[in-house]
Amino acid sequence: MASSLTKGATAQGTPASGGKTFFGHPRGLATLFMTEMWERFSYYGMRALLVVYLISGGPDAKKGAQGGGLGMTEVNAVAIYSVYVALVYLLAMPGGWFGDRVWGPRRTVAIAAGVIMTGHLALAVPGQGPFFAGLALVALGSGLLKSNISTMVGQLYDGPQDPRRDGGFTLFYIGINVGGFAAPLVIGTVGQSYNWHLGFALAALGMALGLVQFLIGTRHLSPQSSVVPTPLTAEERRAWLRKGLIWLIVATVFYGAVVLSGHWTLNWALVPITVAGLVIPTGVLIRIKRDKELTAVEQTKVSGYIWFFAAAAVFWMIFDQGGSTMSAFAEKKTADNVFGLHFPSSWFQSVNSLWVMALAPVFAWLWLWLARRNREPNTTVKFAMALVLIGASFFVFVVPMAMASDGSTVSPAWLVSVYMIQTMGELCLSPVGLSVTTKMAPEKYASQMMGVWFLAVTAGDCITGLLSIAGVDMSGTGVIALEASFAALAGFAVYLYRKKIVALMADVR
Repeated sequence: MASSLTKGATAQGTPASGGKTFFGHPRGLATLFMTEMWERFSYYGMRALLVVYLISGGPDAKKGAQGGGLGMTEVNAVAIYSVYVALVYLLAMPGGWFGDRVWGPRRTVAIAAGVIMTGHLALAVPGQGPFFAGLALVALGSGLLKSNISTMVGQLYDGPQDPRRDGGFTLFYIGINVGGFAAPLVIGTVGQSYNWHLGFALAALGMALGLVQFLIGTRHLSPQSSVVPTPLTAEERRAWLRKGLIWLIVATVFYGAVVLSGHWTLNWALVPITVAGLVIPTGVLIRIKRDKELTAVEQTKVSGYIWFFAAAAVFWMIFDQGGSTMSAFAEKKTADNVFGLHFPSSWFQSVNSLWVMALAPVFAWLWLWLARRNREPNTTVKFAMALVLIGASFFVFVVPMAMASDGSTVSPAWLVSVYMIQTMGELCLSPVGLSVTTKMAPEKYASQMMGVWFLAVTAGDCITGLLSIAGVDMSGTGVIALEASFAALAGFAVYLYRKKIVALMADVR
């Protein structure tokens, strides 16, 4: 890390001769880059093992594969995975609230890293109890960290007009993908080839390294990161504690009664979360839309934004199956060698990050090249392209599924191609979605709208979760083809109504 530092900025990011910078950016970006890289290393490493660990030892496990997992069916594994990912993004909004009103961004990130590390350590303990407790802790910690670390990146710069700002977030995004690429290769190999729980322990070690370097590097962060922007008053704090205790008592009594009556199943936990993951985003959008304090233009923009939110939910519904449905297919029905080199199926979870790092510069150049010729697609068209691409990826996925229906295995090139198409869709939607969210947010909800964007991921994953809980086999060829058709039709709908959506966007382009 030290070798990448150059001269030219103070600790807080204001340019000054003699100070150190991180590739020309504030020194604090190196701290946040490494923290996010290690957090994503732990997160994606654990995620790469999740589905194969859940089905290991069960009826859907690959013959001859390592045992010692929880022995679940693939349908239940996909449901748990979908609910877990949905919960991570659902908790991003209250995570931002804690940073704004209770601890401040810096302390919230430090606490979050500790919670994530504890969660991975719990996963390293055999048994269902520690496993689900660890999963809940990792989701909670990730939700606390996600919004606040991005806030601290922004605080390193001199306002939204700082010319280095976009480049800083690009470097930060590279850190995410470096962690996401390396994790399955390291944690996946150890967990899948040697011992599941040692793999989970490595994820804990990764987060511990991230926490240590974060605490050491906090002196390079903006002093603003330690400030609680709108702290709770004593009265508000008491009110929130009272409400929290009431809900905790209600939940304890209710679930205690369910357990004691002998009716407890995993669905008693999964169903409420998936329903909440659909109700909460809908309720938040309705509340913002009905706010009478918004101007007429802001009301119109919110109406336009709902189109983007719905499109994103459909996109993430399919995209996030890369770690569940496609992960199970990689484990059971995809060849585990290339030119005689054998590898665990968890390595496929590195492919998306690899494609992002390879294709992101190409897309950035392409948009700029088209813009110079006044031919760059607008936001609506890019969203339509993303939906058509994600649909196309599952149409391609149907081919190897049909080829493997007789029990044979298919070439790894099929999954690599599917991930490539999905990554192209991601690059059309994800960065564009973040940008349009900030542009279309009403002034009153400027901060909260970023949490709303994350809720689109929650909604998409909760749809997958509910279908799995209902017993739908998400790995069925018919279901995959139906999802592909739905996404493609949604893309065409967005394109057909693009003029109406552009009109609702008012001055945003």
